[in-house]
Amino acid sequence: MNYEVTKGTLAIVPNTEESSLVYEDHERYIIKEKPFKIMEESCKYFGSSYNGRKESAKSILGAEYKVPIILEESNNIILFPTTSPRAEDCAWISLGHVKRIKRIDSTSTKIIFNNDKEIIVPVSFRSVENQISRASRLDLIMRNRKIKENS
Repeated sequence: MNYEVTKGTLAIVPNTEESSLVYEDHERYIIKEKPFKIMEESCKYFGSSYNGRKESAKSILGAEYKVPIILEESNNIILFPTTSPRAEDCAWISLGHVKRIKRIDSTSTKIIFNNDKEIIVPVSFRSVENQISRASRLDLIMRNRKIKENS
């Protein structure tokens, strides 16, 4: 099954060495692709390359590592990686669906989505908080550019 991220995608989480768990508003799928491959294919689906979107985000944010990706502009689909994007344990989280985060312990964080679904990622609270902040900054900059264009 091929999978493209949609505005209903909450998260893409590593499952096995060759598969991912994809959480959507009301469904959960096992996809026989790694999270990074799903992100690459979704970027292509929406008319760009992963590297192009990454370079764009790096330029906008002035950041080098773990940059969020604007996957699709018109629906404001922005996902951020929990670790280095190519790492085996990297999950991708959709910014627009995050309701709040909660510290589990020094190495785990619970992410609660707007629909009250929850996942636990093996990443510190501070790291997830930083990623949300970075993705939110990217979102704000892009929204302000759209407003400026339309005025």
